[in-house]
Amino acid sequence: MPVKQHGFTLLETLIALALSSAVLVGAGRLFPALQRGVLGLYQQEALQESLWQLAFGIGKHLRRAGYCNGQCAGAGLAINNGGQCVITRWDTNSNGLWEPVGHQDAEATGFRLRDGSLETLKGATQCEGGGWQKISDPTLMAIRSFTVSRLGRRNMPPLLEINLSAFHKKSRRIVTVQHRVVGYNQ
Repeated sequence: MPVKQHGFTLLETLIALALSSAVLVGAGRLFPALQRGVLGLYQQEALQESLWQLAFGIGKHLRRAGYCNGQCAGAGLAINNGGQCVITRWDTNSNGLWEPVGHQDAEATGFRLRDGSLETLKGATQCEGGGWQKISDPTLMAIRSFTVSRLGRRNMPPLLEINLSAFHKKSRRIVTVQHRVVGYNQ
């Protein structure tokens, strides 16, 4: 029993080839735009992750601020320049003292916004001066705003709110994070 085989005609093959070519040309034009969109979202997510890491690190210092295992003199937290600079102090070795070393306070850490970068200084006694180190990457992001504010609560320790806003240098998309910690030692 002979079996007759049928295939596509030349005309059907040419029509299928033309339709496939049109689809591939359309996809080729869409791919770069899709790739740019994915890159922009990746940059925004990476920036947001960096801001959260900064906020959590500063929040850790704010939670500790004011801890003293004895009689420490002075304030454990100083919020200056409208919240754009904070200096935290705590008794790191639990000896009951905040130990100054020379002109710097060894158990103090400062954070400030300066020229689009977040900076820190171990042993900070004031918000001005040199020696501060950048903790945000100025080649990738510009910090637009950094504030720390104290939110008082009745019969409870205050909340300390960290607000950070930055944009990626290439995409210029703005990302904002807000982190609150309890100031148990305030």
